[in-house]
Amino acid sequence: MSLPAKQPRPKKCKNTACGISFPPQRLGQAVCSPKCGLAIKDVNQEKARKSLAQIERREIKVRKEKLKSRAEHLREAQAAFNEWIRLRDADRPCVSCGRHHEGQYHAGHYRSVGANPELRFEPLNVWKQCAPCNTHLSGNLVNYRLSLLQLIGDAQVEWLEGPHSARKYTVDEIKTIKAEYRALTKELKGAAA
Repeated sequence: MSLPAKQPRPKKCKNTACGISFPPQRLGQAVCSPKCGLAIKDVNQEKARKSLAQIERREIKVRKEKLKSRAEHLREAQAAFNEWIRLRDADRPCVSCGRHHEGQYHAGHYRSVGANPELRFEPLNVWKQCAPCNTHLSGNLVNYRLSLLQLIGDAQVEWLEGPHSARKYTVDEIKTIKAEYRALTKELKGAAA
C-alpha cells in the first residue's frame, strides 16, 4: 500500500501586483504563471546585474591586493598604526610641547623610522605630537625625551636609545600588523562611542 504524495505548501507569488497563493508545480517555482514571471523579469535581471558587478568588484580588489608592493603594504600598516596612536593618546597633549590645540596631530616617532626602522611599530617609541613640533622642529627631541622620561621611565628610554637588531618585515608580517592595528583602532572607536 503506497501513501498518497504529499502536496507542497502554497507559496505567495513573487509578483507583487499579483500576490495570490498558489501550490508550486516544480521545485524553486516563485511565480504562479508565466505571465507573472515575465512581469518581474526586469527586477530579477537588475538583481543579477548587481550581483555580478559585486563579484567583479571583489575580484578586482583581490587582484589589486596581489599587485601591491611591499612598500605599499608598509605604508598602509604605518597609516593604521599612526591612527591607533592618535586615538590612544587622544586626551593627551603634544608629547613635546605639552600643549593642547585645535591643529593637526601626528604620530611622532622619538627614534625616527629612517634611523631605527626596527622601532617603526613600537608603541613606546611613538606618541601624539603636534604638527609644528613634529614637522617644523624636527620632533622637538629634547622636550620629547624629557616627556618620555616622565611617561615611561629611565629604563624604557634607555632601551629605546640602545642598540636594536635590524628587522626587515615580510609582507605577511606587515599585513598582520596592519590588521592588528585596524582592529585596535576599531576597538578604541567603539569604546569612545
